[in-house]
This record gives sequence, C-alpha cells and structure tokens, in this order.
Amino acid sequence: MRAIRRHSHRRRSIPALAALAAVAVAVPVLLAAAPASAHPREGRLAEELVEEVTARGAYRHLRKFQQIADANGGNRAAGTPGHAASAAYVHDTLKRAGYDVSYQDFDIHEAHTRTERTTVLGPDSREPATAAFTFTPSTPAGGLTAQLAPARVDETPGCTADDYPAGAFTGKIALVKRGACTFVEKQRAAAGAGALGIIVYNHSGTTPVRGGFSSPAEGIIPSAGITLADGEALTAAAADRGEVTVRLDLDQEHLRKTTRNVIAETRGGRSDRVVTVGAHLDSVPEGPGINDNGSGSAGLLEVALRLAEEGANKKGKGPANKVRFGWWSAEELGLLGSEHYVAQLSGKQKKDIALYLNFDMIASPNPVQFVYDGDDSDRTGAGAGPAGSAQIEALINGFLDRKGKPHEGSDFDGRSDYGPFIANGIPAGGTFTGAEGIKTAEQARRHGGTAGAPYDPNYHGAGDDLKNLDLKAFDTNLDVIAHAVGTYAESLRSLGR
Repeated sequence: MRAIRRHSHRRRSIPALAALAAVAVAVPVLLAAAPASAHPREGRLAEELVEEVTARGAYRHLRKFQQIADANGGNRAAGTPGHAASAAYVHDTLKRAGYDVSYQDFDIHEAHTRTERTTVLGPDSREPATAAFTFTPSTPAGGLTAQLAPARVDETPGCTADDYPAGAFTGKIALVKRGACTFVEKQRAAAGAGALGIIVYNHSGTTPVRGGFSSPAEGIIPSAGITLADGEALTAAAADRGEVTVRLDLDQEHLRKTTRNVIAETRGGRSDRVVTVGAHLDSVPEGPGINDNGSGSAGLLEVALRLAEEGANKKGKGPANKVRFGWWSAEELGLLGSEHYVAQLSGKQKKDIALYLNFDMIASPNPVQFVYDGDDSDRTGAGAGPAGSAQIEALINGFLDRKGKPHEGSDFDGRSDYGPFIANGIPAGGTFTGAEGIKTAEQARRHGGTAGAPYDPNYHGAGDDLKNLDLKAFDTNLDVIAHAVGTYAESLRSLGR
C-alpha cells in the first residue's frame, strides 16, 4: 500500500506451512434463492470458488514471493530483478492455466537518497530523525538554512492557501502536519506561499513521515518528513521563541527504469461487461512485501487458478462476463501501474469495465477487517465512490455478515490502486486489513488483537515477511475475493447492468 499520507489480532509469528492445516477452511455461503428470472447457475460459481480457495493453497504463492525476494536483495520493488521475477511467476502460472496473459511495460523513476538530515540550529542544536521524500529536489550543497514557519493545523493541515498567511512563508521552510491531502498538494500550497522547502511531521506513531511524489517532475521544493514528537516540539518552540532556524540537507539521485504490469483475462465472457480485479505486485525497497502486497497478489492468483478449473477458459463453459485480473507495478511509487493501465484505455474500454475490485494488504498481523466505504456511510474523508460502489460494499458486507465476521468501513483515501478507476467513474470496492494505523481499544474488542499497536508493525519494513502474517484474516479475505469474483462473473444485476 502506497504511503501517500505518511498512506488487532495479537502480533504472532506464523508457524511453518505444515501448521496451516489449522487455518479454517472456507465455508460455502448459503445464498437466498435467486428470482425466477435468474440464470439457473447464478450464485453457484461463487459458492464453488469459496469452497475451493483456501489459505493453504494461496500460501504457496506467498512462499514463492518470499523466495524471490530472498534471491534478489531482500525485496521485489518495481524496476528490480525481484519484481521482474515476481511478474514472470504470475504471468507463466496464468498462461499455463489457459488465460490470455500479457505484459504492459512502462517507465518509472527510482530515487536513491544519499543525504537526509535536518539540523535545528542554535543553543539547543540537535538532529531530528529525517526521511527525504521520494523524488524530492535536492537542497543546495551544504543544505538549505532558513527559519521554520508552521502552517495552520486544522482538519486539512497545510492543504490549502489559507493555511499559509500571506508573507509569513516567503524564504522560509514550511512545517506542516501530515493528513487530509496528498503530499503533492501540501508541497504545492507551501511553494505557492513562497516557502523554499517543506518538512511534514507525522500525525501518529514514533517514526518519521515517509512520503513522496509520483515522479521527479512533481517535486517542486525540497521535502522531507519527521516524527510527530519532533514536529510538535518544533511547533511549540516557534510559538514560544518566535523564531526557529533549521538546516535541511537533502541529496537524492533520480534514475529512469522500466517495469511492467501483468494482465490476464478469461477467454470467454462478454467483453462489454468486464469484471476487473487488481492488486499491486511490487514491494518497497526496504523489504520483501509479503503482506504489502504479496497477500493481495497471491489471493488474486489463487482465485484465478480456481476460476480456470471451473472452465473459465473453455468455450461454452466460462462465466457470462469476462473477468480481467491485474497485477500492478509501481504502486509504491504512486499508483503508477494502475494509472498507466487506465490512462491507455479508450473511452469505450473504460465504459466496458463494469467494476473494479482492489485487494491490498489482506493478512496484516494485527488486523481489522476493513471494507472500502462505497456509499460514504462513515462520513469521513473522501465522499462516496462512483455509482455502483455502494452495491459492491453491500455485497462484501453481506458476505462477511453471513460468515459472522466483524468489519468496518475504510475511506477511499487514494492510497491504493482503486484511485485511477474511481477517478474515471468506474465503481470500486474491496478489502484490506490495515497498514501503519493504530488499532483502537474498540477495534481490539471487536476484532481481537492488540490495542495501541499498528495493524502491521512491519509495514514497509524488512519484517514484512512470511513470519508476520495473520492467516485467519488472509483466509477470510480470500473468501471475499472468491465470492465477489464468482458473483460478478455470473451476474451484474446488483449493479443494474
């Protein structure tokens, strides 16, 4: 999951594969009888997929992704041999299963940070932990020395021009709290107010904000992140003394590379009623990315293989609607793979996509079962998704209710690959189990796990490996994928199509 806004079960170590026999096998879902007008098979494909798809089956793909990372410097980041090997594994596995499979190549940039340092000058000189934003411009040699100017902290801190009083930021470094809008929007607002650089401090946790831009072209002024505690201390010092001077020293190199999406679709089914399902395949450079997002990638791959066994690629036996699976690259660099995919579609091809389902981080070790809030019933953050998103949310929630699984809504906050689809009016939905956010006491009561701890303490780190997964959550979300794919492959009636 992309950290745009840098965007519980007890933490446990997952035993060896042999112990996976204890993972609950998915239970067939008992659906209400279909109306007389429904196709006689409607609902059966969903039931069969839920029966057949298991965490044990999907775990073999997670194990393969781990092996690939171990053999390629510990990661599967876009533009690296680890990602190329992951893409080849997915491509070749689906080709053997009979899918129409293709690669989609596109260019990306890679950032290499050589220096990331903030120094508070004066009698209390110190160096807060600092993380350079991906694709930030570098500061001049020797660093950028200027006064700090804190932006207003409100519901949208540093997001709009009125958070930067006229003249107060000219020639200074803006100090901005994370949240409510993208880093690009914060940077543009600060630069528009005359700031020479921007430091974003976190809204929670004890680590510096790890933000970034989609490409070097989006970087306008030197940008970096610090911790919540350091940000609040600097804000207080500026209020008390009226002036705090810092030196921001960032040195980053940007390189162009090529990476690829993997696209696979059923040979049959109506091409004007495409059910599209996606997950990003790339990890961050810091780790193997087994939860983020080997879990979603493995889940899609296992469902696709079971769908093939149900005759999806045989003439006359396949589902009514074409099913298209996408394994996106460069999500961690700013949803670049899914953005590239949607951008190259014609108007008709976009219209032919009936819906998009996204699965990103579905096995977090301290999980909450989140479902994307298609109807904005939670009234937080972004509004409702495009027409049809509410029905997707209702389908997933209904399935979880029948299984007795607690769940709650998650905002369409732009942190994953549904973004380009909903931006083009395509209804979307899906699930995830939490990233770096902190589990509340109420969530721990409902979902189990540890209150006050991150949903995934290994988020974007080396510890995101096979030992740090919750396979019960994984199994539940595999069932969600199977049920949704099976349902929509047979019928789009709930979407009015």
